[in-house]
Amino acid sequence: MSSDPGFPDERDPGPRPGTRPNVLFITVDQWRGECLSSLGHLVRTPNLDALAAEGVHFANHWAQAAPCGPSRASIYTGMYLMNHRSVLNGTPLDARHTNVALEARALGYDPVLFGYTDTSIDPRSVPSDDPRVRTYEGVLPGFDGIGHLPEGNPRPWLDWLVAQGYEIGDDWRTFVDTPVAESPDTDRWGPHRAPTRYAAEHSQTAYLTDRVIEYLDERNDPWFAHVSYLRPHPPFFAPEPYNTMYDPELVPAPVRAATPDLDGAQHPLFALLVRHPFIAAPTNDDHLRQLRATYFGLMSEVDHHLGRLFAWLRATRRWDDTIIVVASDHGDQLGDHHVLHKLGWFDASYHVPLIVRDPRPRLDDARGRVVRAPTENVDILPTLLHLLDAEIPLQCDGRSLVPWLRGEAPEHWRNEVFFEFDFREPAAPFMEQAFGITMEDCCLAVLRDDHGKYVHFGGHPTLPPIFFDLDRDPDQLSNVASDPKLAARVLDYAQRMLAWRMRNAERILTGTKLIHTGPISRRSGSPT
Repeated sequence: MSSDPGFPDERDPGPRPGTRPNVLFITVDQWRGECLSSLGHLVRTPNLDALAAEGVHFANHWAQAAPCGPSRASIYTGMYLMNHRSVLNGTPLDARHTNVALEARALGYDPVLFGYTDTSIDPRSVPSDDPRVRTYEGVLPGFDGIGHLPEGNPRPWLDWLVAQGYEIGDDWRTFVDTPVAESPDTDRWGPHRAPTRYAAEHSQTAYLTDRVIEYLDERNDPWFAHVSYLRPHPPFFAPEPYNTMYDPELVPAPVRAATPDLDGAQHPLFALLVRHPFIAAPTNDDHLRQLRATYFGLMSEVDHHLGRLFAWLRATRRWDDTIIVVASDHGDQLGDHHVLHKLGWFDASYHVPLIVRDPRPRLDDARGRVVRAPTENVDILPTLLHLLDAEIPLQCDGRSLVPWLRGEAPEHWRNEVFFEFDFREPAAPFMEQAFGITMEDCCLAVLRDDHGKYVHFGGHPTLPPIFFDLDRDPDQLSNVASDPKLAARVLDYAQRMLAWRMRNAERILTGTKLIHTGPISRRSGSPT
C-alpha cells in the first residue's frame, strides 16, 4: 500500500510541556544493513546490539537514494527523491521543504549538529556571495552546526590532531588517506591492512564522540542532537587495532558473477560502470578481502564509541530521558557485482540498519523486537515527530513507525520498497553522450519486494528495464526482464511502480479545496 503519512489513529499522548525527552539522532555513513552481530554477521557490534535489545530493530530497512546528499535529503525531509529533487551531491535542496531540524526547532528544541548533513543550500534563498553556494557540504537549515565536520574539510579535527603533536603538512588528505608505510602483511593483503598514521584515540570517530559528550555534559534542558559519523565511509583505512580486528580469510566473499564482464552483461549502464576506474573493485581477491575486513573494523570502531556515548548517558542519568535513533544514509557494494561504493540498483547500496529506542514505559512491550516488514528512511522523520507528539508535515512520503514500536502491526502497511538513483552530471554530459540520451533521462527507479525487483530507467528504451526473479535468483545475477515467460510478471511490477509514483506525487495542497465557506482540508486516511 501507499505510505500515507501520519494517520490520526496512530497518535500517542506525548510528553507534557517541560518534560520533553532528549533526542539523540545518530547517522552512520555507508553501513550495510546486514552488518550487526545480532543478525549473525561476523562484525562485532555489542553496543548497537544492546541498543536494539532495548528498542526495536527494523531489519528490512531501505535507503531511498544514493549517494550521501540525496539520501540524507530523504532522511531529513521524509520525502522520496522524486519529490525533494536534490538528486546529486550538490543539487540544492528546495528551501520550501521543511526538515527534521526546523520541525524540532518549532517544538522548542535548539537542534545541534555534530558531523555533517551534506546539504546543498537553495541558492535562491541566500545572497549570491554567500559561501554556502560553493559547497554541497552545508549545514541543514535549522541546525546549529556547532560541531560541523564536513568530509571535504574536517578542519576542527585536523587542528586538534596538530595540537596532539601530529605533523600533517600542507596536504591533509595525504596524511589521512595514506596509512603507515611498510606495515606487516601488506605484501599479501594490500594497503588496507596498514593502520592509519593517527592512533585510535585520535581518530575522527573518537574526536567527534568527545565533542558530543563535552557539549551535552553542560546541557540540562531537553536537547536535540544530531550526531553524524563519517565511518565506515572510505577511505578504508582504520587505526590499530581495528585494521587487523577481522581475519580477511574469514570475511564473507562478495556476491558477484564469475567476471566483471558477466556482471556487466546484465545491463548497458552497468557494463560501463563495472569498468570505471573509481568504481571497479580490486581485481586481487586478497586485497578485496582485506578491504572488506577493514570496513568491518571501522564499524566496530564506531560501535565502540557509541558505547562510550551510551555509557555517558547512563552515568549522567539521561539514558531513560533520551530517544535514540540510529540510521544510515546508504550501504556500500564492497566488491559485490565487482564494484565499490554506492550506486545503481543493488541491495548492498540501499539496505541499511535502523534502530529506534524510546525509553518511556508505554513502549515496553516491544523491546527487543525485530521487525521484518519493509521500512524506509522516509519513515524516520514521521516517527520522530510522532514520538514527540507533533504534527507530521503533509510533504512526508513516509509513515510513522510508532505502531511497530508499540508491538503492533499497522494496517495497510507497505509490502515493497522504493528507491532511486540519478546519474546525471550537470558539469559534464558524459552519460548523455555515452547513451545518446538527455540529462533528464539519466535516472532510474526501483520497486522491490520479497519476490522480485523491477528497475525502470528514464532513458527507456535506450536503457531498457531490469527484472530480477528473487525467488530463483536472490543474488541478482541474471536480468530476466526480456524473458517472454515472465512478461506478465514484469508488467505487473511496472504497473505497481507507476501506481506507487502516482500515489506519492507531491500532496501539499491536493487535500485542500476552496468552497463557499472557505478552504477545507483532509489528510489521506482520515475520515470524511
